[in-house]
Amino acid sequence: MIVSRAPVRISMGGGGTDLPSYYREFGGFLLATSINKYVHILLNKRFEEDIRLSYSKTEIVDDVSKIEHRIFREALIYTGISKQIEIASIADVPSNSGLGTSSTFTVALLNALFGYKRQYVSIEKLAETACRIEIDILKEPIGKQDQYASAFGGFNAYHFDKDGTVTVEPLDIREELLMELQNNLFLFCLNKSRSASTVLTEQNEKSKSKDKDTLERLHKIKEIGYYTKRILEEGKIDEFGEILHNHWLTKKGLSDKISDPFIDEAYELALKSGATGGKVVGAGGGGFLMLYCSKNKPKLVEAMKKMGLKPMWFTFEFEGAKKVFYS
Repeated sequence: MIVSRAPVRISMGGGGTDLPSYYREFGGFLLATSINKYVHILLNKRFEEDIRLSYSKTEIVDDVSKIEHRIFREALIYTGISKQIEIASIADVPSNSGLGTSSTFTVALLNALFGYKRQYVSIEKLAETACRIEIDILKEPIGKQDQYASAFGGFNAYHFDKDGTVTVEPLDIREELLMELQNNLFLFCLNKSRSASTVLTEQNEKSKSKDKDTLERLHKIKEIGYYTKRILEEGKIDEFGEILHNHWLTKKGLSDKISDPFIDEAYELALKSGATGGKVVGAGGGGFLMLYCSKNKPKLVEAMKKMGLKPMWFTFEFEGAKKVFYS
């Protein structure tokens, strides 16, 4: 029996510049931190010869190629496991939530499968293998931040070189300032899911076609990422809200699918209720609204609840993918 877990992440600045259509031309940069919400994978050797998978549905198949779940199928094929195995997945947050759950699932699954085969792989290899399966094999129009943030854990800056190399740089911020930042950040569920592929496909196509407005916005988002890193390391925590606000205004222009009247209404109410900035986490269009608020916090929470937005309490997580049980 193996139990593997990996944390989801929240993007703090620069998101979107990790897509190949952008970083292969200009290089990408972003900040992200993992949080204490996880995807767990439970894996056990099965007495029967077939394969049993349990997620939102159950599959029992006698051939790997018959597996409907695309990531399960390709991960098993990649690791060469073809029979006599049972795997279940359990997540703390729903899919399509903007927290990188799909890539977190891939990382946790691969970590369990490599452990099952008694193969040691580095954190870098784990992240890159997850990228290979999702981006190269399954052709998902996504970037590399989710896989790396989940595999490494912690609060890091991620540099995406033109050749695809990823450099992970831990944020140099004092512990007390990190706790202050954590206490001033809120996540509210928007009660609507969305497919990141739908939003990111449009951004990808615009980047590939060298759409001027898209590229200018992505350049600005990358600069916001660099600036965010600098002000956080300098201890200017309260500036983060204003940066988030600028980030959101810039990001919204990338696609008309990133926001909608309900999200705009919720965001405007948040600003009137004490928040100084925020953004929809992930590609946009649904999932979670992240807000920064250092004062009048109860007022903000009450205002969001009146709109039907439920808060999700969290803390930063400094461990990445790990096996919590191995027998």
